[in-house]
Amino acid sequence: MAGRRSLGRRFGWLWGAYAVSTAGTWLAFDAFALIAVLALDAGPAQVSLLAAVGPAVGAAVSVPLGPWVEIRRKRPVMTATDLVRCAVLLSIPVAYALGGLSFGQLLLVSVAVAAADITFNAAAGAFLKDLVPRQDLLVASGRFEATTWTASMVGPPLGGAAIGLFGPVTTVAADAVSYLLSAIGIRAIGDAEKPPPRPEPAATRAGDLLEGWRRILADPALRPLFFNTLLVNSLIMAASPPLLILMVDDLHFAPWQYALAFAVPCTGGLLGSRLAPRLVARHGRHRVLLTAGVLRACWPIGLVFTGPGASGLALVMVVEFGLITCCGVFNPVLATLRLDRTPTGRVTRTLSAWSATGKATTAATTALWGVLAARTDPRTAIALAGALLLVSPLLLPRRDHTAGAGPERASVAAEPDGG
Repeated sequence: MAGRRSLGRRFGWLWGAYAVSTAGTWLAFDAFALIAVLALDAGPAQVSLLAAVGPAVGAAVSVPLGPWVEIRRKRPVMTATDLVRCAVLLSIPVAYALGGLSFGQLLLVSVAVAAADITFNAAAGAFLKDLVPRQDLLVASGRFEATTWTASMVGPPLGGAAIGLFGPVTTVAADAVSYLLSAIGIRAIGDAEKPPPRPEPAATRAGDLLEGWRRILADPALRPLFFNTLLVNSLIMAASPPLLILMVDDLHFAPWQYALAFAVPCTGGLLGSRLAPRLVARHGRHRVLLTAGVLRACWPIGLVFTGPGASGLALVMVVEFGLITCCGVFNPVLATLRLDRTPTGRVTRTLSAWSATGKATTAATTALWGVLAARTDPRTAIALAGALLLVSPLLLPRRDHTAGAGPERASVAAEPDGG
């Protein structure tokens, strides 16, 4: 029942803004790669470059923004990054219509969007912690997680159909509009934000860029979860291109079958996000994180056995459903723990460091696995990723460091409801 209770009008606007921008993002899933291939005749090397370099450089660009955002009100920052994403994405259909779209422009836009994504998410995490009482953070995180999986289930098939009907830049234009609507929703929340922390003395500001990583690495609960998440997320994403090649090129699945194989299992994300608060209430946060973290590592190795026909398609769906369900439980619990254990004046820097490292690691691992698949074969690359995932639970925290709240977290728990 906790997942159904109201978290207030202001949270409703924030959730609505997140929902519309997430829907736009998944509608435009792989849009840059499709534009590069369909409109610019890009080859595999350029597509891989677009997938790896944009997020990696965007992550590097976002690092100095963390300390800057920390000492500013988060709602204007969120609105500004939404408007930046809207503007740079709109430049693509405009350039396409004028006949001036280039691969370089796609690369620059991907960098700008990646940097804005990290900055927005870091500011949004700090804003959410200020907006929602501590005891409701898991419910709020679960709602965001459910929204993500719903959008990932519906968005790519609709986006593919829209591209087929209206052209390669259609979904990018829709994604740009979604960020404009998100900015309007965030502005509608109203200015009830707490004042940001005071800037620290200039003498200590040189170390601000590293503060997020110091905070993560010094925390006995966050440190192992950080490394575990980096490894798991990067390996899951790195195995995706080889799996696409295996299914579409080697096993001759139709594109709609490939899309269906990943759209249907996203229902597991909805299930997991709904179960997370109940599981935590019954078994405790540490046990849920440990169990879900172990179980999510066990599924991907099954993709090695993907074969042709209906049985192969069913196998992919079962494996992805199990993986996504475990992620649907794990992710909101991790997000809640991360906010709970991070002091209010350090949330933006910590989330920026976490997200930037994740994007850079995933980009590098994806590029490496592309080389591995080219040198060997897609099934070998999938097998190696699955085998490495099986050892990832060794990085999960064995001891429960999540019990008890320090003075700062106790004050968060005492905050009144935001709406």
